[in-house]
Amino acid sequence: MKSTVETLSPTRVKLAIEVPFEELKPSLQKAYREIGAQVQVPGFRKGKVPAAVIDQRVGRGAVLNEAVQEAIPQQILAAVQEHEVKTLGRPEVEITEFADNAPLKFTAEVDVRPEITIPDLAGISVEVPAVEIGDSEIDEQINGLRERFATLKTVERAAAEGDYVQLDLNATVDGEDVPGGSATNISHEVGSKQLLPGLDEVLVGLSAGEEATFTTQLVGGDFAGRDAEVKVVVRTVKDKQLPEVDEEFAQLASEFDTLEELRDDLRTRLTKVKKVEQIYAARDEALKQLVEAAAIPAPEGVVKDEVEGRKQAMTDQLERIGASLADYLASEEKTEEQIDQELTEAAQEGVRIQLLLDTIADAEDVQVTDDEFGHEIVHRAQRAQMQPQQYYDQLVRSGAAAAVFGDVRRGKALASVMEQVTMKDSEGNTLSLDDLRTEEDEHAGHNH
Repeated sequence: MKSTVETLSPTRVKLAIEVPFEELKPSLQKAYREIGAQVQVPGFRKGKVPAAVIDQRVGRGAVLNEAVQEAIPQQILAAVQEHEVKTLGRPEVEITEFADNAPLKFTAEVDVRPEITIPDLAGISVEVPAVEIGDSEIDEQINGLRERFATLKTVERAAAEGDYVQLDLNATVDGEDVPGGSATNISHEVGSKQLLPGLDEVLVGLSAGEEATFTTQLVGGDFAGRDAEVKVVVRTVKDKQLPEVDEEFAQLASEFDTLEELRDDLRTRLTKVKKVEQIYAARDEALKQLVEAAAIPAPEGVVKDEVEGRKQAMTDQLERIGASLADYLASEEKTEEQIDQELTEAAQEGVRIQLLLDTIADAEDVQVTDDEFGHEIVHRAQRAQMQPQQYYDQLVRSGAAAAVFGDVRRGKALASVMEQVTMKDSEGNTLSLDDLRTEEDEHAGHNH
């Protein structure tokens, strides 16, 4: 095999490869074996069909084609190793010359890892807003607790929005009962729009024992799309009563005896959450500065594949909830071009960060232990609701295990970056990853 490499851009090369016909023979023999195992020819046992008969039946061209498809990836690999090219993503192959008994000539364009000079990490400093917890945020948490401990009390008055009512429903179309269209003694929050369209409007102002009828369009069943007359009878009206915010409430809603202790605890919890968010914001800002300082180019092919992957994932997600990309575009008031643009920008940024972290991992000789890799597999398996071994086997089958290994290695490189850059909040306090670790350790303590 002869090969040359031409640099098209800092992130893309073109390999020109020529393979003598002689070197294709092993692939050709393999192609004959594989095709021979699939064709059935009377008089020959499966897998024992001679080459000449296969040429006659299937055509020499088909066999050559199969052999070439098998040989190309191997030849690309050999050329890549010979020229010490660090490839990324999938090569785009074009066969320029090929005939029986003649050399195979083809080109392969592929993205490569650009040469990156790592900026001085100690020279990077980021500032993020200080964590502030206002009283109103604590009040909001308290109100959430009050809602959880609310009680319902029967009242002798007409229903208003926010009340709970027990009611009976009966739907008819042209005087005929709708199958499954009646229900008795169901509880409903007035104004929640949880039941039939039009119901909440007629409930306001009705007292216990009173009834009303309204028209609604049916969405399912034999009468779907038809207008139904619905009679509603109110049995009881209940008022939602929130507990008073006092010491008694603190004891009811928490392990604390006083309201002050409860508020302090809520403040501590909120502070922890915001501190984690703060560290993540500092991390994102540090990466942004590093990527800019290193002027990392984003390889087109890798970005294109990433955009296609993200778009496909988005479409699948929408389909699962019964929507389409067109619905999503309409709701967001965006064109497909705008979405593509957003995805491309996000993918470019993501790829640049990966390249930076890979380069730092190489420079610092970051190693991943079996333990660390196993930990990540267990974590991902839990998220996918699978057994770790089953999840790992699936990764190996799909060839994605190396990508997960790469993610863990980049994660370690990122932790190293965050220890070397200066991260402060707007009040001048230094932030460190230890703030996160204590959270995670406490978290782990709760989980086990």
